[in-house]
Amino acid sequence: MGKVVVVGSINVDMVFTSNVRPKAGETVLGSKFSIIPGGKGANQAVAAGKLGAEICMIGCVGDDSNGEFSIKNFNLMNVDTNCVEIIQGIPTGVANIVVAEKDNSIIVIPGANYEITRKTIDKYKDVILSADIVLLQLEIPLDAVEYTAELCRKNNVKVLLNPAPAVELPKSLIENASYITPNEHELNIILGKQNNTDEIIKKYPNKLIVTIGSKGVKYYDGNEMKIVPSYDVEVVDTTGAGDTFCGGLAAALVRGDSLEESIKFANKAASISVTKLGAQSGMPTLKEINEKELQM
Repeated sequence: MGKVVVVGSINVDMVFTSNVRPKAGETVLGSKFSIIPGGKGANQAVAAGKLGAEICMIGCVGDDSNGEFSIKNFNLMNVDTNCVEIIQGIPTGVANIVVAEKDNSIIVIPGANYEITRKTIDKYKDVILSADIVLLQLEIPLDAVEYTAELCRKNNVKVLLNPAPAVELPKSLIENASYITPNEHELNIILGKQNNTDEIIKKYPNKLIVTIGSKGVKYYDGNEMKIVPSYDVEVVDTTGAGDTFCGGLAAALVRGDSLEESIKFANKAASISVTKLGAQSGMPTLKEINEKELQM
C-alpha cells in the first residue's frame, strides 16, 4: 500500500443532533450532543488510513485539551503525528455542527489551522515528497495550499485537492493539482459561475471529479462523460461523507487502482459512511468495504 501525506486542518467537532433545524432567533430541543475529532484534513487522513493507506498528517493544533484529544485520536487511528505541531497561545480549531432533517450545517473556527505557512511546508518538505499522493483541502491558508501543490508538481508528486470550503481557485493551483473533487455547488465557485457543468468537466479530463449527491460522481475520461452511480442506503448523517470519498479515492489511487476503480471504491466508502452517525466514527474500514454488499 502506498503513502498518503495530508496537509490540512485538525478540528474538534461539537455535534448537536435535533429533529428540526432552528431558524434565526429560534430555540429548539436537541436529542444528542457529542464532542468528536474532526477537520477536513484530519477526517480525510483517518478515512484513508482506515482504508489501508500509510498516513502522515501535517497540521497544527493548539496547546489545549482539544489539541491533546486530536493527537491521541490520530495515534489510535494509526496516523503518523510526527509532523503535527503544537502552537502556543492559539486554540485548536473547532466546528459547531448541527445535524437535523438528514443533513448538517457547520460553522468552523480555524484557530491553529491558520498557522500552517510556507515555513511549515519547507520544514516537512522531505515528508511531502516521500508521498505517493498529497491530499489538500481549503481549511488552511490558501497560500500554503498553493505552495504545497507547486512543490509537488515540480517534484512529480500527485496532488488530490478537495476544494472545500470553496473559493475561486488560482489557475496555477488548478494546473498543479492532479485531481480536484468539488461537489456541484463548489464547482461553480472554484471556476467562477458557469452555465454548463458538463462542458466545464470536459475541459479537465480525469482531473475534475464532481460529486453530485444521490446521483453519484461525474467525470470526463477523455472520451466520454462517466457517471459512477451512488448506492441506495438509508441516510443517517451526511457529516464526513465528502471527506470519506476523498480519503477513499486517495487510498485506492496509491494502491494502484485505475481512476474509475478508485472512484467506485471511494463512492462505496462514502455511501457506507452516511449510514452511521459522525464523521470519523462513520468511516468504514477496508474489511467493511470488501464484505458489505450495497445496491445501486
